[in-house]
Amino acid sequence: MKYCNSCRKLHNDNEETCKECKKPLNVIEDNNTPVFLISAEGFEKDRIIAALSDAGIPSDTKRRKKDNSANTVTGVDMSDLNILVPYQAYKKAYDICVGIGAIKEEGEEIIEDGVYEPSNEKSLDKQFEELNDGSKVGRIVLALMLLILIGLAVFGTDAITGFIKNLFI
Repeated sequence: MKYCNSCRKLHNDNEETCKECKKPLNVIEDNNTPVFLISAEGFEKDRIIAALSDAGIPSDTKRRKKDNSANTVTGVDMSDLNILVPYQAYKKAYDICVGIGAIKEEGEEIIEDGVYEPSNEKSLDKQFEELNDGSKVGRIVLALMLLILIGLAVFGTDAITGFIKNLFI
């Protein structure tokens, strides 16, 4: 297997130059050579790195562009990064990314939003509504009791201060 020393992408043995950066390819001699796995940014990058870490696969990141675009207000780095893994762990890392949906294999269909098979199970929203239907009356009663307590506190304070004024006048 060959890889590009510049962009770290893997290539077949019969290729001589990188398709991306047109640089000559090198033969992988060390199994710990970092190779390109996937490009990601923001939460997706964190999700992939966490999945790799949980599987015991070391990973590193390399910026795709030379500019360091970071959100200075929140401190969150949203720049696009290449995730690199050791060559010996590439296949396992690739399978993990397919498993979490970060990489789509050829021929695999990804269900688009709103296109799915209906199931007989109740949705979480429906289950939540069923659990909370009986407590609507309870919420109204609690809200009324809260208003009564606030009213008593206000009028009670007035009554106590009026009583104290009458004692000293």
